[in-house]
Amino acid sequence: MSANDIHYSDKYADTTYEYRHVTLPRDIVKRMPKRLMTEEEWRRLGVQQSRGWEHYMIHAPEPNILCFRRSLTYVQANQ
Repeated sequence: MSANDIHYSDKYADTTYEYRHVTLPRDIVKRMPKRLMTEEEWRRLGVQQSRGWEHYMIHAPEPNILCFRRSLTYVQANQ
């Protein structure tokens, strides 16, 4: 697997969070825990993004899609 095999969505937001989803190759699923991951764990899988992102939801139909969110206050405080 290379970094080119990981696909990052555009960011989108509501009034509290900005969101993005990351699609990993399907063969990675067997290396993933069956729970929400810490930053260290998802970075170990090869996901690369700026600080402050939280793996907040498991998309059961497609476990290779990781759902992330980051507080808008985190973004504003760090710009």
